[in-house]
Amino acid sequence: MSIPQSLKNIMQQNRTILAAYSRYINYTPRFITAEMVEELARDCECPNHDAYLLLLAAAMGLDTVDNKEHRLLDRLYVQPGVTRLDPLAYQNDEYRRTIRFPAQRIGKWETVTGSYKAFEPFAWRDPILHPDFREIPQIGYFEKDFDFPAIHENGVEWMSVKPNEVETMREPIQKSRGRVLTLGLGMGYFAFHASQKNNVETVTVIEREPDVIALFKEHILPQFPHKEKVTVLQADALVYMERELPKNRFDYLFADLWHDASDGLELYGRLKRLEKNAGNIPIDYWIEDSLLSYLRGMVFEKLQDPKFPLRFEGVSYEKALSNEFLKTLKL
Repeated sequence: MSIPQSLKNIMQQNRTILAAYSRYINYTPRFITAEMVEELARDCECPNHDAYLLLLAAAMGLDTVDNKEHRLLDRLYVQPGVTRLDPLAYQNDEYRRTIRFPAQRIGKWETVTGSYKAFEPFAWRDPILHPDFREIPQIGYFEKDFDFPAIHENGVEWMSVKPNEVETMREPIQKSRGRVLTLGLGMGYFAFHASQKNNVETVTVIEREPDVIALFKEHILPQFPHKEKVTVLQADALVYMERELPKNRFDYLFADLWHDASDGLELYGRLKRLEKNAGNIPIDYWIEDSLLSYLRGMVFEKLQDPKFPLRFEGVSYEKALSNEFLKTLKL
């Protein structure tokens, strides 16, 4: 399969910008402060957002002054991909306005208040995929500190209600109807909004961790306006998909078992192999576009390997890298 150099360049740029964001967000996410942004904005006589983009590009290691390739990355990825967010859009979410989170601990799990500092960047939505396979990470930030509820496992954040969760669950919530099955409880954000819908009869939640269920049932579920619609079953989601799902009738299935795209691809693949047990039930997977982005990079590497088995024989590279084709692969 002959792959054009232009596509190789784009895929390399995708990898470069993703690595730059990952380094900054994972290791020094609070390096840029409000004082730094305001000072540069005064010096440059430019809006705070423009000053922040300059600082962020530099902090990510992009030399936008002397390096032509870095200027290109800034123009194609950073400038269109970073968004200043309105905190009220998330603080006024009905879940946030309804549910209160007293500090509680059961076993290794505890409810806490997490926070983003002013100008701390974070993944906001799934990346935007362009027809030429350029993928623009969607990064958000606030100009003021922003708090959010979270659940920690042994001091490590595992579940939360951040802007990313709010944005990436809008579509699954909208598509929920009738008898809903969701794999993974989290903090009950999806179950809360699905149960609020008039066209949703029941929400069945499959959760493996008994202490997470206990925290939810004791402190969160009682605050749901329609808690009578919600049933939580302690079970392994994969076992449930294999053994119990064929015995039950549901109208919609939403799976959310992973922390982020970096740890979700294997589980996503295992769930995809069990889709046959769901019959014709519509199924959606949390942050599926981000998972497919990881998979796309893996497939692209294989397409360039002459020793790779002829798995894609007769398939164009455009099709092999498309979301539609990637969803059909058995991982």
